Amino acid sequence: MSDNDDLYRGLGWKFGTLTVQRHGAMLAPITFVLRNGLQASPMTIAPWAEEKPAEPLPGILQRLRGEWPCVPFGYSVTDQTSPPEWAALMSPAEADEEIHGHSSNHPWQWLQGDERSLRLAIDYPKTSPIRRLERAITPDPDAPAVDIELTIHVRDACRLPLGLHATFRLPNEAAKARIEPSAFDNGRTYPGTVEPSAPLFAIDKVFSSLGAVPGRDGSMIDATRVPFAADTEELLQLNGIGSVALANEADGYRVRLSWQKEHFPSLLLWMSNRGRKAEPWSGRHLALGMEPICSPFGLGPATAAADNPIARSGTPTARDFAAGESFTTRYRIEAEAL
Repeated sequence: MSDNDDLYRGLGWKFGTLTVQRHGAMLAPITFVLRNGLQASPMTIAPWAEEKPAEPLPGILQRLRGEWPCVPFGYSVTDQTSPPEWAALMSPAEADEEIHGHSSNHPWQWLQGDERSLRLAIDYPKTSPIRRLERAITPDPDAPAVDIELTIHVRDACRLPLGLHATFRLPNEAAKARIEPSAFDNGRTYPGTVEPSAPLFAIDKVFSSLGAVPGRDGSMIDATRVPFAADTEELLQLNGIGSVALANEADGYRVRLSWQKEHFPSLLLWMSNRGRKAEPWSGRHLALGMEPICSPFGLGPATAAADNPIARSGTPTARDFAAGESFTTRYRIEAEAL
């Protein structure tokens, strides 16, 4: 058996343990040992991850879990509820387009590393302007924290949206966790309907506080308190932000995600609150995505590269890459007791 037949690899250190899978290079579970002795496992694993589906699932959903990079970020869609200025920039996905990019849907290869890190890489199809991604995951020997490095090797000049898909576990009881964003310039609700049977927020509205987000019914909603009591599937985007925390009050810990704001100027909040009823979701997926992005809500590469309303407001939604460039970004997941 070769090293790359290993589907999972793990690391342990004074402050915890972690596991990475080859498929999507997804990181989960992580168990942090906090300074008060509490153990915290903040990353989510989809409830169907070990089930055998009745129908084949897209690669990204097959063992969905934790955190992984998305290059390019998003997937092209059309939406009849979108305002005209957005609808004009939206189009159906190309035949070969994969949800959140090639890296999210296929196995990576293990690279040679040291005892402190797990390293993986994936080569892109020759038709892609991206040549290769490399990823290194390194626990902090002195803290309950993990440092992650992503390098994008570019084949041809291109303009693409990027994202880091970090997905966190929520308590079952409503409002028992609190989202704590750092200062941000503005927030926006999704310019359409994420899940027609389970909307919550008004369409395409700007807000200044996550504690007061316009609702679909005209009310103002405190979106810091999760999970929501009602089943819903929603997206919010915070622009001009560089870190966020989730305080899990039910389990007594806070998990924080920080990143390079100059690379990912926005944060996408994916509120998957039992709102999707189709297989494999089946109304049982309860998780919070806190996803640093350079993208407009993950609406696909064409919309991201266009002069969309978020880009016009001054927040970049795609990044320009030069042919032959190697781009590296670093980010961190850490935990503490409440």
